Amino acid sequence: MEDINASLNSLDDNDSVAVAVAASAGIARLEAVRFRAIAQLSRHRDGVGSVVQEVAFALSVVDGHATGLVTTAQALTTRLPRTLNLMDQGLVSGFGATKVATATAWLSDDDARAADALLEDRLPDKNTDQIRKAANHAAMTTDPDGATRRSEHSRAGRRLVARQGDTGVASIEIEDGPAEKVNAAYLRINREAHALKTSEETRTLDQLRADVALDLLLSGQGGANERAEVFLYLDLNTYFGLNDDPAEMAGHGHIPAALARHIASGPNTVLRRIITDPLSGQVKDLGRDRYRPTAGTDEFVRVRDRECRRPGCHRPAQTCDIDHSVPWQFHGNTDAGDLIAFCRRDHRLKDAPGWNYQLTPDGTLTITTPTGQTHTSTPPPLHEPRDTDELPPF
Repeated sequence: MEDINASLNSLDDNDSVAVAVAASAGIARLEAVRFRAIAQLSRHRDGVGSVVQEVAFALSVVDGHATGLVTTAQALTTRLPRTLNLMDQGLVSGFGATKVATATAWLSDDDARAADALLEDRLPDKNTDQIRKAANHAAMTTDPDGATRRSEHSRAGRRLVARQGDTGVASIEIEDGPAEKVNAAYLRINREAHALKTSEETRTLDQLRADVALDLLLSGQGGANERAEVFLYLDLNTYFGLNDDPAEMAGHGHIPAALARHIASGPNTVLRRIITDPLSGQVKDLGRDRYRPTAGTDEFVRVRDRECRRPGCHRPAQTCDIDHSVPWQFHGNTDAGDLIAFCRRDHRLKDAPGWNYQLTPDGTLTITTPTGQTHTSTPPPLHEPRDTDELPPF
């Protein structure tokens, strides 16, 4: 071990990243071995519940963790062989595989294998939140009717929970609330917290958000009381019920088509017309019919990007800064070809020494890290690319 530590202490930045990546790949391969061993134990015991307790004792983990290990092991070795193979290659971690198993647990065996096939090329190089969203989308695509029933069941289980803590604190949580309302509520709280954050205000934004939320619950009054909104993306064919492609809610992820139509037909919903390139599905322009007009370029960038554009960050674009990819002082332009949405944390990271950001006209962002690693993100298309002969007559 001392020799290994001595070798690690001599690494430069590039080699340090390379060793960390190689170690993570090796851990993923070992986790695949562990899942196979747990699945074999479960098969020997015919899947009895006591296997969970045996795994919990043997691996010194709590029962909830052991349950996740057993159910994921069973899914990977029966219903998700391609995901398990990606673990063998060191391309997906055990935690990522658990996200796939959870997202596809409600599918039939055949549908789970179909979703597994859809995901094979979408999981490598993705973080666990991206894997969760991709797996949910694949599951909804494979069984849209089942996704609708599952969504209805989950939303029916909403509840408010208060948890008492120590030292005079407690927590309050809305579990399984409707995603559109929860996201809109958070955005309102966040905006009002920012409005209260003056130079004289000593509370942090986290403290302000908590205080605003409690004030709203107790008195119905917060801070600035700005109108909140969520961005829901569905194409016209989905809206009219001509297909059941999953829609997407910025900051949340994919939702079933039936739920998207329900939200889009709500009494307080403001519909927006978004013009896309039919062959790529990318946003090209915005319709101007809207309840309240905003600055056109700012609005276009937020709608195009949906979320913070750093790969793996899912803060909604409504809460992000609009920033130049090429800094203004270096002749960056204030237009959609140079502006991009970043949350405040990633906005600051962009200006750190050694980080380079390049934005192409189609919205593709390439980030180069100080060690020369490159990471690319492209705004997701509003719909799947279509052939010209598939376009509707209107």
